[in-house]
Amino acid sequence: MAASKAAIRYATALLDLSEEMGNLEKVKDDMVLLDDLCVSNRDLLAFLHSPIIQTRRKLKVYDALFQGKIEEVTLKFLKLITKNKRENILPEITESFIQQYKKHKGILEVHVKSAIALENNVRDAIRAQVKKHFEGEIEMHETIDQSLIGGFVVTVEDNQIDASIKSQLANLKNILLN
Repeated sequence: MAASKAAIRYATALLDLSEEMGNLEKVKDDMVLLDDLCVSNRDLLAFLHSPIIQTRRKLKVYDALFQGKIEEVTLKFLKLITKNKRENILPEITESFIQQYKKHKGILEVHVKSAIALENNVRDAIRAQVKKHFEGEIEMHETIDQSLIGGFVVTVEDNQIDASIKSQLANLKNILLN
């Protein structure tokens, strides 16, 4: 989901504020929690998008659900976006915050698609090759896609390395047809 300009601005403001207050890590944990809740709980999304539920009721629900469980700055932030009638973009805000946090901390997301689960030595080799070309801490995300037949596809930022049998067969087919 592409974040709106408003979501990016709210996320940036919260990131800057939490860093200034010295509780960036805790606020990041809160945003991950809220992001997970938005993804997994359709009732929460319906609640956030409902124009029927009054703002003051939503604020009371936030207190009941989150008081003492998340950072005070995060709770105040939730209340602020609700008072500003922007609670419906909370999923975009949490996603944007997490992305900005990773960029701020130099965390590099590496997505690996493979036909079968990767063995540790292959995972370590991929990690080593990425470290050669990119700086930062690596966060690997692995998915299995049996349509690749064999091999893997590694995506880092805007770069992609396709070492799958599927792409090699497609290349061979193009060569033979030409």
